[in-house]
Amino acid sequence: MEIIFIRHGQGEHTVDLPGSLQIQDPSLTQEGVNQAETLQSRFTLTERDLVVISPVRRTLETAKILTKDISCRKIVSPFVSPRMFPQKCEWKTLPCDRMLDKEIIKKEFPSFTIDEALSEELWTSGINTMPEQEFSRVAETFLTWCKSQGVEHIYIVSHDGTINSYREFMGGEKLTRKDFLTDAGWMMQSY
Repeated sequence: MEIIFIRHGQGEHTVDLPGSLQIQDPSLTQEGVNQAETLQSRFTLTERDLVVISPVRRTLETAKILTKDISCRKIVSPFVSPRMFPQKCEWKTLPCDRMLDKEIIKKEFPSFTIDEALSEELWTSGINTMPEQEFSRVAETFLTWCKSQGVEHIYIVSHDGTINSYREFMGGEKLTRKDFLTDAGWMMQSY
């Protein structure tokens, strides 16, 4: 199984740092839309593929463009929601990284499926400030679920910190913020 990690396109929350991090529910910028369209032309998704998406507007918008006219499974899951990197227990979730309510996702992104099998607590708090030991258990659960899906390719549309956290967990190597993918950046990892 190959996992293709994709960072969302440029979001409004990154345009005027650090103040823009206080924007709630930021969308993609026009540049972010262009980047997502480039991703769509880069990848040849089929109906046999699975796309797992963070429940945040900019990732949902990126995935919507990426999967345009493709009837593959698209699952929204807090398993790939924003995550601080590196993890700092004293930090709090920024307004730009708050997950959307499931009802908003159902209404605005009706072709996506909500992962209803997960606890309401995970849908409420996500993985952003989760201690490393707890994240390791969640990551193991998620990756086991990925393997059970019986697909060759799983595309995960997520965030720089989340992607680095999963990369560290899967590869056992220590990463830094310098290893973040750029806007609409991607990398493939066999698992």
